[in-house]
Amino acid sequence: MKKIYALFLTLSLIASACTKDEVIPEYETAEIAVQLLYPATSGFEATEGVAVSARATSGVSYKSATDATGKATFSLPVGIYEVAATDKRSASGKSVVFSGAKSNQAIAAANNTPIELTMIESVRSQIVIKELYNGGCQKDDGSGSYHFDKYVVLYNNSEEEAELQNLCLAMVLPYNSTVANADIQNGSLFYEAEGWIPAGLGYFYFPNQTKLNPGEQIVVAFNNANDNTQTYSNSVDLGKPEYYVTYEPEVFNNTSYHPAPSANIPTSHYLPGFKYGTGNAWAFSNTSPAFFLFAPENTTPSDFAADASNISLYNGSATQVRKKVPVEWVIDGVEVFKQGASNNVKRFTPAVDAGAVQLNGTFGYTLYRNVDKDATEALTQNTGKLVYNYSLGTTSQNGTTDPSGIDAEASIKLGALIIYADTNNSGNDFHQRGRASLKD
Repeated sequence: MKKIYALFLTLSLIASACTKDEVIPEYETAEIAVQLLYPATSGFEATEGVAVSARATSGVSYKSATDATGKATFSLPVGIYEVAATDKRSASGKSVVFSGAKSNQAIAAANNTPIELTMIESVRSQIVIKELYNGGCQKDDGSGSYHFDKYVVLYNNSEEEAELQNLCLAMVLPYNSTVANADIQNGSLFYEAEGWIPAGLGYFYFPNQTKLNPGEQIVVAFNNANDNTQTYSNSVDLGKPEYYVTYEPEVFNNTSYHPAPSANIPTSHYLPGFKYGTGNAWAFSNTSPAFFLFAPENTTPSDFAADASNISLYNGSATQVRKKVPVEWVIDGVEVFKQGASNNVKRFTPAVDAGAVQLNGTFGYTLYRNVDKDATEALTQNTGKLVYNYSLGTTSQNGTTDPSGIDAEASIKLGALIIYADTNNSGNDFHQRGRASLKD
């Protein structure tokens, strides 16, 4: 035991001597620059303040931020690193995420070549169609239905502020899904191979800067922007001052479809439109529309409307004029089939909407986007704010319901931020709701 103790004392003295006499060397460091490179076709350039990380093989991570040229500088201990960056942008209703990463980057003591990090672009819909009401409702006296009360709710489904300027509202011609479709040739839509979608008759657009924060929405009345409940109690009040309306009386002068809006709605909320076909109304289908949003690139809504080179005549008819909207311009779309019909035919290509949602019209039902349950429940800010046991679906009328079980509108009233499903398939993303959300 004494020998062991003596050995321990000797080792302790040696260690003490090393601590006093030797200086433990500091890590060698090196200066390195990381340059972010953006796709030339994206329309976005380098910007200041993008976070860039450099993670060593030890797991230690270092942070820096880009300057106005897209360059981030680090002072790092020599070693092997993974560098990565993510940059979120938004414009014209699209949310764009740029991401890049490079592994096994050796950082030496000197002469380090700047690391070029190529950013990969991923585009998703920032603005989505939250709700579409187009089927109308029953009149109070039981004499039939009223359908001049159509509207859409647009929603910012992203984490970034959305800008709606130049966002266009359009519909496919043929207007109904149950007509024989001359665009189907050899079993498929001929324009799929050409990469465009036909916008029929005309379209409307947001002419001014209009912004939506995450989780905010805008209601756009297609027809009668007045309090329709004063005449038909089953209808909706579209005359509120915060609402917008598609109203261009010099172009579409049919007052049955486009009567003067309520005095409550400011003229700055009138959305102008263009007509390139025949007809005096933007006659949105009340049974089965194919409705979509698009944002022109490298042109304006007015110049696109005036450009004769992008015209398509449906079935060769000079009275059924359409515009060829490139698929890459499309922000969101919803294809509607008439419920119970056996002759529904697709008009959207899979790149825009791979499915369809069915509507039983004239009963005040609406098409409402399903909640993305996982994404919504993952938000810590939603704790205690989500309402379950959703009961406004129409399964008892051979319709559908939201499979998430979350009552979105009730949850929003409690302050929840809802993230809606967006799978590029209306059959998965929408359900038939028993009443318009504007009546909740």
